[in-house]
Amino acid sequence: MIVAVAYKWAGDAQDAVVRTDGTVDFTRAKAVVSDYDAVAIAVGRKAADALGAELVGICVGGPDAATPMATKSALSRGLDRVVVSAEPGLGGSGPTRTALALADLVKGLGDVAVVFAGDSSIDLGAKMVPAVLGGALGWPTLTDVAGIEVVGAQTRVVRTLGAGVQELKVALPAVLAVATDAAALKAPGMKDVMAAARKPVAKIEVTELGPEGDIVTTAPLDGPARRGIKIDCSDPVSAANQLIESLRADGVLTPAGGRR
Repeated sequence: MIVAVAYKWAGDAQDAVVRTDGTVDFTRAKAVVSDYDAVAIAVGRKAADALGAELVGICVGGPDAATPMATKSALSRGLDRVVVSAEPGLGGSGPTRTALALADLVKGLGDVAVVFAGDSSIDLGAKMVPAVLGGALGWPTLTDVAGIEVVGAQTRVVRTLGAGVQELKVALPAVLAVATDAAALKAPGMKDVMAAARKPVAKIEVTELGPEGDIVTTAPLDGPARRGIKIDCSDPVSAANQLIESLRADGVLTPAGGRR
């Protein structure tokens, strides 16, 4: 039995630069396994131990996703082995193409009980891959998973929904996208890094996925110009009144009993 974890080797958004035209430049961003994916690996490790299963990391991306630095970074987080598809056509691919490639890897693994994914990717942050992956596999898919308990062929899943909590029983196999706080993280130690160098890495070519699609046009999403309104906060009561009046003038707030 296998528990799989989808992760991405991508540029850290903290190192990205926003260009003057509003686009984001990741060329100088250092590639990492994000904390979002590290949480998924930590949750996957617990599930694999509970099931007596092997924990396998799956990754698709450009050629850099298969470098020793990339694979060891993922393996040092607790994976037993890694299966990666690193092709030029997958570098920077969108959520649909990425999810279809991941589905191809999952099908090739065999007896997969569950696929975990992070809350979102660190670069695109679209939060679409788990849903598309689940659809491609024909498996139930849940997001915002804060906790799991594996019992036989079923999993009890706890989800965070706003201020509430939802508990569900999910039949396996399934795709589960975990919340950012689903597990506490600790940085890999030297022992973890050394062990990662000895773990298996398989490089797989995915099947033909079809064209990615062409960009027809792009347009900046410019918001309204900032007016730079400053409020003197030396008098808290006066400052609060000024803020309220300003918000009312913009239509954000309405007088008590009024209508927008």
